[in-house]
Amino acid sequence: MLFGWVPIMHASEPDTLKDQFWNYHFQLTVLPQYHPAFKAEYSGENSLQKCEESTVSLSATLFLGMRLWKGAQVYFNPEVSGGKGFTETRGVAGFPNGEVYRVSDPSIHVYIGRLYLKQIFALSGKNHRVADEFNQLAGREPDTYLSLIAGKFSIMDFFDNNTFSHDPRTQFYNWALMGNGAWDYPANVRGYDYGLAMEFVKPKWAVRAAFVTMPEEANGQKMQYDVTKSFGTAFEFERKYKLGRKPGILRAMAYFNLAPMGNYKQSISLGKQSDTIPDITLTRAQGHTKYGCGLNIEQSIDRNFGMFMRAGWNDGQNETWVFTEIDRTITLGLNVDGNLWKRDDDNLSVAFIMNGISSPHADYLYAGGLGFIIGDGKLSYAPEFIGEIYYSFQFFRKLLWICPDYQLIVNPAYNQARGPVNAFGLRVHIEI
Repeated sequence: MLFGWVPIMHASEPDTLKDQFWNYHFQLTVLPQYHPAFKAEYSGENSLQKCEESTVSLSATLFLGMRLWKGAQVYFNPEVSGGKGFTETRGVAGFPNGEVYRVSDPSIHVYIGRLYLKQIFALSGKNHRVADEFNQLAGREPDTYLSLIAGKFSIMDFFDNNTFSHDPRTQFYNWALMGNGAWDYPANVRGYDYGLAMEFVKPKWAVRAAFVTMPEEANGQKMQYDVTKSFGTAFEFERKYKLGRKPGILRAMAYFNLAPMGNYKQSISLGKQSDTIPDITLTRAQGHTKYGCGLNIEQSIDRNFGMFMRAGWNDGQNETWVFTEIDRTITLGLNVDGNLWKRDDDNLSVAFIMNGISSPHADYLYAGGLGFIIGDGKLSYAPEFIGEIYYSFQFFRKLLWICPDYQLIVNPAYNQARGPVNAFGLRVHIEI
């Protein structure tokens, strides 16, 4: 898995793992996608291309981990990526390929994805075993502990996790399903960030907090390290529970970002004064904020069925600075384990997304304004609806996964005058 969920071996299971001094893993993901032509009454600068379009994205990551001293682990993830999304990753708020983030560059780039130190302080004598996984060393982990993380990472490695919907390399393609779409989560254009995170973990509950940098510009690569000018924070509470005898997890999150964002109402007002199309970049100023909250639930139904739900909201007054142009979101999904038809490592999953934006945001787009992802020149507003279904076939003893996927996008970029869009994909994923 790319993000935070990893398997745990509980005390009742055979204790066959040895403490690891170091480990390595590798992943390669190739994701071709295609959408046929669709109807559109008009198109603008940031509109999804209405004629047929095919794209391919690629990523490869090496996951290296090592123990340093008692409780200390360091993780290093060099990464290679290339390819592009539909229309240079524009035209849909819930974009159908979470592998491309906001990058659309067909050339191959090599960079450091993660390089961080994790220090665990044991707060109980009891412990359990954790398995050898991506960015996790096999060994004993305390049942109660405090961990501090510092360095470069994705904040979504530790926040807004969900067993059924969190990783576009192995689960749903859509980036509104890899996390809460209304969370303008701090990151550079490739999804990584610098900062500090903390976790206090008990057997049945946990709390997390993070303080990280923000990009200097919207959708930017270069980060602002002066935290008096910009920063991002996130807070999360997690509670494990049982519904009947079936386990579930509830996570509640809040966030607050400070950055020189533009303001929608000010942009519209300036546009009217000068009789021009509003331009959000003209109202960018220090001290602007964005805050929001989210709810995340995963629930086991039985050994073969699990469901999940997310809901998110942000204030929607200032422009999206980092992730995607969603101010309200609800997602609901169901996962079916292939064990039901004697394919233990296969999965069939389906999800539904409803995205929306605030009134000032919609007014700005109606007046012809552009964000960094959406903007059709005008707007016939309606919520953006997306349905996604995939089937993941596993081959060669957990080495290769092939995953066909279909997404139906209704009202792309919140515009009733465009679409619907049918998007097809066939992901190939390798893990070592």
